[in-house]
Amino acid sequence: MIDMDFIVKRVLGHQKEIYAWVRASESAKELPLYSSVDIRNSGFKAAVVDTNLFPAGFNNICEHGVTDAVLFIQKAISKRAPQGRNILIVAEEHTRNKWYLENIRVLKEIIERAGFNAIVATFLDVQPSFCQSASFVVLETATGKPIEIFCFKKILKDVQEGRKHFDLIILNNDLTTGIPDVLKQAGVPIYPSLQAGWHSRLKSHHFRHNYEFVKEFAQLIDVDPWLLSCLDTTIADVNINEESDRHMVMDAASDLFKRIQIKYDEHKIQEKPFVFLKSDSGTYGMGVMAIEDPKEILELNRKSRNKLFKGKSAQVIRRYLLQEGVPTHYQIDQKISEVCIYQIDNNLIGGFYRSHSGKSDRDNLNSKGMDFQKMCPHLRKYGDCGTHHDMNIFDVYRLLARIAGMAAHREIMELEAVKL
Repeated sequence: MIDMDFIVKRVLGHQKEIYAWVRASESAKELPLYSSVDIRNSGFKAAVVDTNLFPAGFNNICEHGVTDAVLFIQKAISKRAPQGRNILIVAEEHTRNKWYLENIRVLKEIIERAGFNAIVATFLDVQPSFCQSASFVVLETATGKPIEIFCFKKILKDVQEGRKHFDLIILNNDLTTGIPDVLKQAGVPIYPSLQAGWHSRLKSHHFRHNYEFVKEFAQLIDVDPWLLSCLDTTIADVNINEESDRHMVMDAASDLFKRIQIKYDEHKIQEKPFVFLKSDSGTYGMGVMAIEDPKEILELNRKSRNKLFKGKSAQVIRRYLLQEGVPTHYQIDQKISEVCIYQIDNNLIGGFYRSHSGKSDRDNLNSKGMDFQKMCPHLRKYGDCGTHHDMNIFDVYRLLARIAGMAAHREIMELEAVKL
């Protein structure tokens, strides 16, 4: 049976060809401003299982990673807004989520340390009265530090009347419910693309592009691309609360289980296949469930169906991605863990392990009760600044994350072409 040690050796033995290919694939492309990439390693394969274009965990990056982020964000902003100095960060409306606020505070700090002026605003649609009485509110983050959150509508009015000027808007809001009119009226370059929000983005499209790059990568090191990717299938226009529709989802899952079993048999893997049933668009681990047997879909109880029926902002889920499950063999402090890599313009700034003491190696770890263990991209350079990891396997994660960024570029180009 092929294992990850074999794949690591193949990668180490083809460094020159691999990095020439990566540089050529990234060259002259406007890669995502920033991204976070979830990777699971089962011991017999490693694969990207999610790519987020609006990452919300900058507070989980170690200090040395933040230092690297300052350099990379300076280059990224200057490339997109030459001579620009004033940056507006558009945040989610998670004003009660103190850890999200800490994420925004750290992101703002990174931008300011890079030499720019930055303020944070949000739409405050859930608190419209606030925009009538004040321009901003001072909130406390999870670390007890203050952050000012402005009303976007008032900011826009100030811009339109010449009292404020911004050279670039950085979105940290995934636009699940669509593109607000006030954002369309901003008249300022916006990154990531407005078309990259979950109102139009599909995970299945991302993984289609990702697989095309993985095939090229796997050919360079002469391994089966399945060892570096996940099989999947999609099913649309279904209501998970309807038994007839659950039958359709179950049938799609059954076909996927068979495809996975064929690969398990080919590589002499003794474990039992499983899949994740997840919303084809959405984030925060919502609308995700591990399925050990296709029949489970038909037998979902009301509570489980409700979790799958609505995602973030109570958006009804009608389209699902069935994705091959990759068990994770990591344990940090006796807690099941998976890898999350952070990038700016596809440049590594570090990451963390997402851990969960109440989950198994076959569960969704992005759920209530999770915690985070920082990792550092330069343990050799900086010493012990986070959880230790094997640098050789980390090179594989780094390459998989860059491939995900390349795939996201193609995905965004496709989305913007549809808009035109």
